[in-house]
Amino acid sequence: MTLAPPVTLTTSYELCRRLNARHGRSYYLATRLLPAWKRPHVHALYGFARRADEIVDSFAMTGDRAAALDGFAVRTARALAGVPQDDPVLPAFAQTVRSFGIDHGDIESFLASMRADLTVSRYTTYDDLLGYMEGSAAVVGTMMLPVLEALPGMVERAREPARQLGFAFQLTNFLRDVSEDLRRGRVYLPLEDLERFGVRVADLGRPTPTRALRELLAFETERAREHYRRAAEGIDLLIPSSQPCVRAAHELYGEILSRIEAARHDVLGARAVVPLGRRLAVFTRHLYAACVADRAERRVVTRSPQGGRDA
Repeated sequence: MTLAPPVTLTTSYELCRRLNARHGRSYYLATRLLPAWKRPHVHALYGFARRADEIVDSFAMTGDRAAALDGFAVRTARALAGVPQDDPVLPAFAQTVRSFGIDHGDIESFLASMRADLTVSRYTTYDDLLGYMEGSAAVVGTMMLPVLEALPGMVERAREPARQLGFAFQLTNFLRDVSEDLRRGRVYLPLEDLERFGVRVADLGRPTPTRALRELLAFETERAREHYRRAAEGIDLLIPSSQPCVRAAHELYGEILSRIEAARHDVLGARAVVPLGRRLAVFTRHLYAACVADRAERRVVTRSPQGGRDA
């Protein structure tokens, strides 16, 4: 019998990095602007979220999704308690949670929203949708915050913008993926908004959007932009070496909305994407600031007892 190789921390972090690179292209590119030591921890958070998301959403997933998600939740709890698990994303995730004191309540809220996707396919009001996104997106922002680091004394002030960035990213995904979500039997556009604009659920599965659907999507796009505006207020509350990463992610994800607007809100015919050249241009524009901030934070100056300086 050939035994499977052990899931080492190196293996786990590398798997999470590859998941991020494969499935979160804009997000992954933005992480390259962080100090090198922080990147694996961001990948670990992404890998954990992606693992749960695949259980719930993957078209290739077969079997009992609820049982699979429950099993993953149990393995997660055990990993956080220090019990080794064979799920390859969990060693990196558990170490990151312990290292940064990430709130276990946020993890539980995230998994609760993933469970909701197995039974809830419609949201009547935007407040109802926000309740779902609180667990599926806002807590991802607050889990990220300890890794990114707020300026001294600014942690509490930075929490709300971090939540808002989670809302902004997820609502952007919902607008981009209307057709894909409908194939899963889900509608993330609030039903009261569909009724207000005269849109039927069946209209979301048409080859091209109706005029009413375009108007509805324009309304939801502006709602997403408000979340981006509120999130932007928190970037300056982060330490300098984390700001370029978040600015780039904010800009790149926000540009998905611009692409949707440029297509006259036709999200049914083609998926809105930011071209590679544009992603690289945004990355390059923020790279200098990232390098300068990283060097400044590495430069530690201490005064010797004689009053001299050692760098």
